[in-house]
Amino acid sequence: MASDSPAPDTATSEGSSVRDGTGVNTGGGALPDAGVDTTDAETAVDADAESLGDVDLDLDEIVLDDEGEDPDEASRGLFDDLLSGEPIFENKEVLRPSYTPHRLPHREEQINNMATILVTALRGDTPSNILIYGKTGTGKTASAKFVSEELESTSQKYEVPCEVEYINCEVTDTQYRVLAQLANKFIEKNETVVEEKLAEFRDLAERAVEEPTPEVLADTEFATREALEAHIEELEADLESFEPVPMTGWPTDRVYSAFFDAVDYHERVVVIMLDEIDKLVEKSGDDTLYNLSRMNSELENSRISIMGISNDLKFTDFLDPRVKSSLGEEEIVFPPYDATQLRDILQQRADVAFKPDSLTEDVIPLCAAFAAQEHGDARRALDLLRTAGELAERDRTEMVNEEHVRQAQEKIELDRVVEVVRTLPTQSKLVLYATTLLEKNGVHNINTGEVFNIYKRLCQEIDADVLTQRRVTDLISELDMLGIVNAVVVSKGRYGRTKEISLSVPIEETEAVLLSDSRIGEVEDAQPLVQTRFDN
Repeated sequence: MASDSPAPDTATSEGSSVRDGTGVNTGGGALPDAGVDTTDAETAVDADAESLGDVDLDLDEIVLDDEGEDPDEASRGLFDDLLSGEPIFENKEVLRPSYTPHRLPHREEQINNMATILVTALRGDTPSNILIYGKTGTGKTASAKFVSEELESTSQKYEVPCEVEYINCEVTDTQYRVLAQLANKFIEKNETVVEEKLAEFRDLAERAVEEPTPEVLADTEFATREALEAHIEELEADLESFEPVPMTGWPTDRVYSAFFDAVDYHERVVVIMLDEIDKLVEKSGDDTLYNLSRMNSELENSRISIMGISNDLKFTDFLDPRVKSSLGEEEIVFPPYDATQLRDILQQRADVAFKPDSLTEDVIPLCAAFAAQEHGDARRALDLLRTAGELAERDRTEMVNEEHVRQAQEKIELDRVVEVVRTLPTQSKLVLYATTLLEKNGVHNINTGEVFNIYKRLCQEIDADVLTQRRVTDLISELDMLGIVNAVVVSKGRYGRTKEISLSVPIEETEAVLLSDSRIGEVEDAQPLVQTRFDN
């Protein structure tokens, strides 16, 4: 039997169930059981409504105060906790390849050889061309940059016009780009020189107008004010004629002419440092080197010397004999560092890079030992030390220890593998993916024929050309040389010989990199392809 009490004024619409601050059901949800007197509850609701009156409540103004919460703690942001600890690094940049130290341990002989050759530039003569050889991380580029900086600073000291221009041929790998980059560098320098001269001569011209006496021009190169003004006009015309070379679009001979005119604008000796010079020859042939090496016979004001840096001791075998003879006038070889030398290098950098007492005693010897196994690569040693320090910071520990170095070694090796796999040609990626699929599905002692069968079907899936089995075998050998797979030739008796292949890299990471390739990623379901092992 429903209550005959009058409905409260605050009743809500039918079907809603809302509880106010008193805990009373004020909506149209479940009602109290029949026979229960709800008058008191309804009266309480009315009283609450009356006490609120016509007050307008803005939810944005309501502040929920968490009891006991520290205001400072509440205001801490995402990076505050990360910044709260003591940093391990003092100057991390000294561990990067781009840093040129003030002293290069165990490279004094090579540095002195370079200086002996280049000192002729400070006498206004043309230095011999230099070829610098050595494996990665043997200090070639760092030593060459160190000598170049010393050369330029000494030339300024003695007021001898000598300049060094650095080109990384791994990035700037065509004749057009090399010449355009050099042309623009010299055009920019010429603009600076002309603008400085114009400012000086315009000031002199103003004084000549204000004080029309011979004394104003007495100690200058100008006999008359007219001669001065004529020279100003020439410089203004030169400034207008300087046109930057676009990185594409001009005929190569026009780019060469722009570079020639820019470098010969005034008297100077120029050393052009071509780092990774073998990459330039591999990509574009030796035309660039030929043009640069014969320029001195045509230049009137300037002289050019070439300093080539290469990881490949045999790259000159591909040069024209004329280029080879002129380019390799002087050769300097950088041998690999041994573990003791690497320790010296690391200690020198660590003293600057880290806060005091941030390394345990075994960190530097272990970094040196790992890098010595990689043909004495100082760059690898420095990367290891820097990465170990970064891992220690992430762990929020006060010191870098042996475990951080071992973790850094694994991380760097994985990064290397990822980069090598990412830059493989498509056909090599397909061969590697075929091997990965077989190994992922538990196939052991994988042979060349099995890889070839999967490879063919992958090619069909993405509409790629199918290479011969002999060529696929060559690609497997190349992957073996890169350290991505391990391929061992085994004899099958009267069935001949084959290669047994296994991955030398982490399978999950390798597969992820391969599938990030847009074409290989087109293979929607590669799993059934592995069954070809049992179908053949």
